[in-house]
Amino acid sequence: MRMASVPLGEPPEIVNAGIGVHGLHVPEECFRLPDLWQLHLYSYEGELEVGGTVHTIRPGHVSLIPADAEVRYRYQGVSEHLYVHARLPDRGEAHQVPVMQDAGAAVAVLDGMLRHAITAAASAPARASAEIWTVLWRLTQLRPRHVGEHAAVATALDYIEERLPRPITVPEIAEAAGVSHNHLTRLFRAERGTTVVAHIRRRRLERAAHLLGESTLSIPAVAASVGIPDLQAFNKACRREFGKSPRALRSHRP
Repeated sequence: MRMASVPLGEPPEIVNAGIGVHGLHVPEECFRLPDLWQLHLYSYEGELEVGGTVHTIRPGHVSLIPADAEVRYRYQGVSEHLYVHARLPDRGEAHQVPVMQDAGAAVAVLDGMLRHAITAAASAPARASAEIWTVLWRLTQLRPRHVGEHAAVATALDYIEERLPRPITVPEIAEAAGVSHNHLTRLFRAERGTTVVAHIRRRRLERAAHLLGESTLSIPAVAASVGIPDLQAFNKACRREFGKSPRALRSHRP
């Protein structure tokens, strides 16, 4: 099983949440939770088999396993993860979510939300439910890693998306991706056909074009919200990317 069909029309019911430690006594475990979905955020390396499909577990990976699915874990020593066992309502539109995916730059946010849910589960179940509902929605929006894409490039792209409105430097992005500035530059050029700086500029301007066309935000507010607060620089960037000024782009808004 590679994908799970997840109903997200209503908040989940959190039945149990905590920190799981495995691999202490046996290298492999096989079990089912007949009525409960399983959500895990991993901090170790191992394997997870669901429905005959084997998924590699690495630190920063997150899994979402449907109720009643048989799972088989293979550990490489002491293995710790955050977990949530929940009932999901069988109502509302279902969303396709990978059973296992790399959380990338979102891992710190997901870790914080899961820990908040774990501490709230016993005393404030509604808050825990809200935290996990948000986590589930975020899992539908994690950027999939393309075949052949280097892990450092995938991490860099996620990092950029989450920080577009703020000043970002290539060395900062490279550090987050775990590679040197020069290595990230070479990888980006080889895989994306552009530079890191050019990619940041394009993504900022794509967001700006959306806001100019679909919102009533002022042009200075749009510029600031996408990380280009200098209006002269914003105007030049729009003309270079779209061949139009911000005001001309706005004129197409219904």
